[in-house]
Amino acid sequence: MSAPQQQTGAEQLDLATQRELATFIEQEQTKAKLQATIHDMTSMCWDKCVTSSIGARFSKSEGTCLLNCVDRFLDTSKYLVKHLEERRG
Repeated sequence: MSAPQQQTGAEQLDLATQRELATFIEQEQTKAKLQATIHDMTSMCWDKCVTSSIGARFSKSEGTCLLNCVDRFLDTSKYLVKHLEERRG
């Protein structure tokens, strides 16, 4: 007679725990994507707008450029999300 096989990993978890784990993983992936997006936006706007040496404050033009850059980035992101949702539906 052979010994019973041991279950490993997700097979040991009940259905509710598997769903909870899947939800947690999805949330963490969403957080990671958001952090990556923020990093990309920061790099892009910084490279575009900060043209002088770094001091205690941004120049007026740099501050305005950074605000506009972030606003346009967010507007574009919202537009793309809305457009993709419309295409799905």
